[in-house]
Amino acid sequence: MAAWASVRDPRAGARQIMAVSMPRKSRWEALFLIVVLSVLLTQLTQVFTGHSAGIIVGGPGLSTPLALGLMQLVMLVVMIFGIFLLGRQAQGTGSFDDTILLVTWLQFILICLQVLQTVAFMLVPIVGNILGLAGFALFFWLLANFVTELHGFSSPGRVFVSILIAMVGFAILLSVVLSVLGVKVAGA
Repeated sequence: MAAWASVRDPRAGARQIMAVSMPRKSRWEALFLIVVLSVLLTQLTQVFTGHSAGIIVGGPGLSTPLALGLMQLVMLVVMIFGIFLLGRQAQGTGSFDDTILLVTWLQFILICLQVLQTVAFMLVPIVGNILGLAGFALFFWLLANFVTELHGFSSPGRVFVSILIAMVGFAILLSVVLSVLGVKVAGA
């Protein structure tokens, strides 16, 4: 299976995915399909297990599948633009179209893990929790390697540190913007 091959050797998996030839419109459609599948799986997981398979769901803003899907789509689009623009700023050579495809592929792999996690929650809940933690680590492992291959960088470790710095910077920027807009975070 191609997803497992990408987990074992993410850079080779990224090269294989970037070799796929499809128009930009189809790449966006694949991303939208992945979001729909993810939301459906999250809803099914909640129905069958009472767990959300690693996704924090709740509160008035995320009480519907549509809201959850829109939130996930926005996060993925921001991620695509961030990976492309920040990578290019760091002298990377990746294309925007390949960025869309790699983020979509990353989400597909995480959905495969989410299926395993759902089954684990039904059979042995503690294993589902462990798979949730493994999914978090897998996300960063794949992301660092995919970005390294996409932009022609040499060190996944450096890319990982750059991703963490960018995420912290984005979180700070988002909190400032939300604060200026008068949005209050629950529990804060």
